This record gives sequence, C-alpha cells and structure tokens, in this order.
Amino acid sequence: MLVSEPTLRRSTLVLPGELPQTDPLPHPNELIESGFTLAGDLPPAMHERAALDRPRSMHPNLQQDRYHRDLSDLTLETVVLENDRYRATVVPSLGGRLWSLQDVRTGRELLYANGALQPANLALRNAWFAGGVEWNIGTKGHTAHTMSPLHAAQVNGPDGVPRLRLWEWDRLRGVVFQVDLWLPPGGALHVYVRIQNPQPVAVPMYWWSTAAVTEADDVRVLAPARSAFATDGDGPVRRVPVPVHDGSDTTWSVRSPVSADYFYDIDDGELPWVAAVAGDGHGLLQVSTSRLRGRKLFCWGTSTGGAQWQDWLSPTGGAYLEIQAGLLPTQFEHVAMPTGAHWDWVEVYGDADVDAQVAHGQDWTAAVGHVGEAAARLLADPDRTLTDARVVADQEPETHVSAGSGWGALELMAAGRPGSTLGDISPGTPFTREMLTGEAAGWVAVLEDAPAALDGADPAVPPASYVTGAHWESALTDLEPGWARDYHLGVLTHARGALDEAEGWYRRSLDHIGTAWARRGLALLAAERGELVRALELFLSVWRSEGVMGSPAESSLLVETMTAALAADRPGVALEVAEQASRRVRERGRVRLLRARAGWQVGNDVGAALTRTLLREGIEVPDLREGELELSDLWLAAFPDEPVPARYDYRMF
Repeated sequence: MLVSEPTLRRSTLVLPGELPQTDPLPHPNELIESGFTLAGDLPPAMHERAALDRPRSMHPNLQQDRYHRDLSDLTLETVVLENDRYRATVVPSLGGRLWSLQDVRTGRELLYANGALQPANLALRNAWFAGGVEWNIGTKGHTAHTMSPLHAAQVNGPDGVPRLRLWEWDRLRGVVFQVDLWLPPGGALHVYVRIQNPQPVAVPMYWWSTAAVTEADDVRVLAPARSAFATDGDGPVRRVPVPVHDGSDTTWSVRSPVSADYFYDIDDGELPWVAAVAGDGHGLLQVSTSRLRGRKLFCWGTSTGGAQWQDWLSPTGGAYLEIQAGLLPTQFEHVAMPTGAHWDWVEVYGDADVDAQVAHGQDWTAAVGHVGEAAARLLADPDRTLTDARVVADQEPETHVSAGSGWGALELMAAGRPGSTLGDISPGTPFTREMLTGEAAGWVAVLEDAPAALDGADPAVPPASYVTGAHWESALTDLEPGWARDYHLGVLTHARGALDEAEGWYRRSLDHIGTAWARRGLALLAAERGELVRALELFLSVWRSEGVMGSPAESSLLVETMTAALAADRPGVALEVAEQASRRVRERGRVRLLRARAGWQVGNDVGAALTRTLLREGIEVPDLREGELELSDLWLAAFPDEPVPARYDYRMF
C-alpha cells in the first residue's frame, strides 16, 4: 500500500548474521589499511593532500575481530522512511547503514541489500559487511563506526516531514558527524551530512559515502568525467581516460578482469553525480551539492579471486559493485579542516529513470549529458536544498530512537581539563550526561579527580577501553602511580609515536605488577623498532604469563606470538606455542594458517607434511584480510602441480 504522506517508523530486519566482538587488546602502532603510491605526474595538490597526516593507528578504538562464518538468525532494529515513491531502511546500530532503498511502486531495490550479515576483515577496525550505503569518516578505509551504533532520533522539519538524525563522536579525529535522512513528498531520499570540528586545531578530514548496487552484465556506471585516477593492480595511482582505457570500456564493471578503483576527475563547475544504470534505464543515481565533489567506481573484477571475495561477503549469493562520493578527488587524500569549522552538504539518492539506449550508447558525451539531466531533476535547486536542510540541522532531536556510544558525552565532560579546549557543538547533536554509558562511563572517576580512580583495576584482566589526547594524559598523570595508570600512559604515548616515553611507562607499570599487558606493550615496541628476536622473547614472556590461557586475550596473544616467531625465523617456536594453546583456539582458522606457514618455514619433510595436511583438511580464516594471499601462496608451494582451489584463491590481479 502506498503512503500518502512521508512517514518514519521503527521496524526489524531478520536475516542470517553475526555481530563481531571486540579484541580486548589495544593496537597503538598498527593501521591495517594498505598503502599506496601516486604517479609522479598527478597534480601537486593531490600529492600534498595525500601526505597530510595519515594516522599511526585507529587508537583509541579497539579492533572488532571476533566473529565466525557460522551464521544464525539475527534480528536488527531498523528505522523505515517512506513516501509515495520510495522506502528507505536504516540500521542505526550498524553505523547508520542505509540497508535498502526500494521503489515502492515497482518493488525494485536500488541498492545491493545483502541477504546475510557476514563480517569480514575489510574495515579499519577489521569487521565490515557488504551492502547498502555506508558513511565513512576519518581516514582511508571503511570507518571505525561501520559495525557500531550511532545515536538516532527523529526530527520534524518545518514542512512536517519526519527526518531520521544519526550522529556520533569520532574518536580518531575528535569531531562530530551528523547524517539527517528524509523523503520529501514525491521525492527521492535526501541526506544532509555535517561534520563539526570543535578542536582548537585543524584536523585532517576524510569522508566518503559508499553505495553498493547489484552488479550485472547490463549495468553501466556513469559520471561527468573524461578521465579518472585509477588503481587496477600493484602499480601507482595514475590518470586514465574515460570511458575507454587500454581498449576496454571501464564503465562496465563486468568487463574488468581485475579489481579496480576509478576516481572520476569531475570539473569544479559540474554538478557532481554518479549512476549505475541497468538495461531498462533504471538504477541508482546519486547527486550532491558541490562540497562532495569526488566520485568513484569500485569493482572486484572477474578473476577467480574477485568472484571468491564476492562469495565470501555474500554467503547467500549475489554480486555487487560500488559507486561512491567523497570530499576529495580520491580516497588517498585528506584535507585540513579548520578549528571551529562546520562542513556540510546534501546528497540525494533515487532512480535514474533514463533512456538506456542513450545511457548505454557509444557516444559518451551524449550518455553523460542525458544522465546529467536526470541528476539535475533529482537535485533541482542545490543551494536552496542545502539552505533548507541547515534550518533543521541545529534543531534538537525530538524522539530518541536508539543510543550510540558514551564517548562524546565523556569528551564534553573532559572539556575543562588541561589540554582540552573544545569549542561549541550544535544542539542538534547533543551529548548529554545521560548518554555517558558503557565503557566511557568507567572513565568518569578519572575526571572527577579521584586519586585512586584506577587502583581497583584487576591486573589479570586487560582494561576494557582506552583514551587519547593531552587532556587525558594530564588526567592520568594526576592519578596516584599504579600498574593501571602507568600502563594506560604507556599505551597513550605509544599511540602518539613517543616510543621511548612509552617504554618508560610500560616498565614503571611492570615495577608495580608484572602484568601480561605491559609486557605486551614492550613486545610491540621491540617489533616496531625491528628488534625481532627481542620482540619474540617478550611475546613468549607474555604468552607464558599466568592467566593468559583461557582468557579472552588468549587467541590474540597466540597469533601475535606465532607471528613474532615467524618474523624472527623461529618457525619451530611458533609450532610449540600453538600446541600449548587450548584446542578451541588452536583450531581457529587464523592459527591453522600460521601453523601451515610455520610448517613450511621449518624446511624439512615433517614440516612440509604438516602444511600439506592442514591445507588438505581445509583452512578457513574468518578474518582473512583483503590482499592477503598466504593461502594461495602456500598451496602453490606445497602443491606446485595442482591448481589453487577456489576456496583459497583470493588473487585479484
């Protein structure tokens, strides 16, 4: 039944899935996003922006790396926006993911709505899932918030149209982001995005809205560009012509033999848009106001590895490509956001509804012009639309739907501490004391100048969370010395790259109580300094610490110790510690892969036999990282006369 007026309601989504759990151990020196190289002839400004302050790590965020491949029925709380044309389904608990956008008249799905929620290791905090539209902030990669809840509330505009507001504090950059979604009468989905920088300094900023759409033979991606900055292998990012490059029309993703990114070079004066148009002229069209100028096509490619990744991310079947929109021409760049700045824009998502013969024709200029007219209809008056959205942006939320984290409320509470001089934050994105819940609530005592705030910390259990920034360093320093205080100061200084200072704090923590956590900090420092044998000795000391076996940290510490042993060319040690672990941990996919690596690295018949046995039995690594090729490499080494099984073949280039 079609609704006559725009509505907002709560609902649920039931599907096979799993939500990741958090690794209790910090990673103050590890950014898991892959590196890149820009071709020398790209614009100097692009090189300058690419060199702007990539973070050392995702600290103080912890990794979300505890998940499996055995899915069970999962119920997700959703918010559904609907008018007489579209129905949009949003999942606030999953980074505000826009799960689905349907044309209610035809039932056509404009996004790729995954049939399962299968976490995989593609995000900055590890766990990520494919499908829908994702809001990425902070730095290159899938955002820290992608599998975490955002604050959500209803706001009604002066036109009476209900809006869903999502907002959260970004701990990596210390900024606030806000996403307002609404369906005006008869119109497409409107999304207003605002980033607020309350810090006393400029911060490097990054934003990309990433939309997954179903990939098919008849889907063509179009954007108003004659060239693109492309990656399609191990070479540098370089400029290529659009649509035809090296004899192939790259706007058809199914024709790409390799995984590829095409960042379209759109002129500043153009209305920025991107579309994925099917053979019947329908498909997702995304258009925005001018600040969000970047546009991109991503595809997995038609190689065995690309197909394997599609299957890995969509266990119930289906293939997708992504069309994306960002602040800058590429995802390899950051831009300095001034102190006190508010950056905002409007995005519109709807059906292209164009003549496929023109959109799919050989005349690229005509095709782009035709779809561009549809984009201009979808966002007919960009300036007026943005102005109207700003009227509602500072309006306080009316009906709260769900809660995000307590970190924003904690940071506002900490604003009076030395080193913290936060500016004003809009009343439209409140962080009240009532929101100070969860792990953030455990830090209130530190702010309230309780000298012994951390004295009750159990040394047998790793701390549940961590903090960052000069104000927290000051607050911790004011506490009475103890193993927990000194350990937290070690992690904090380690995360900002002060390695000698961090070593001092870790050692002082050990002087109080010899915890595995401070020893691990020293091991991470040694590894970062390239002291591989020393790092292994320290990791072995951590592994043998009382209470590690059977603890929530056992799996992580085993993987780290085995990895250190292999790096130090001590594969026998890696196998020994694996045998010491509980069977539950020893048989995990990541550990089985490390055992197979160690067996081959031993270099004798017994080790090789172990590797071959493990590969024949099967190694499934739930947290296999994009670009990780150890499974295929090991198979080729162990069975040089046999083709790599599809389940081990993730090679995309």
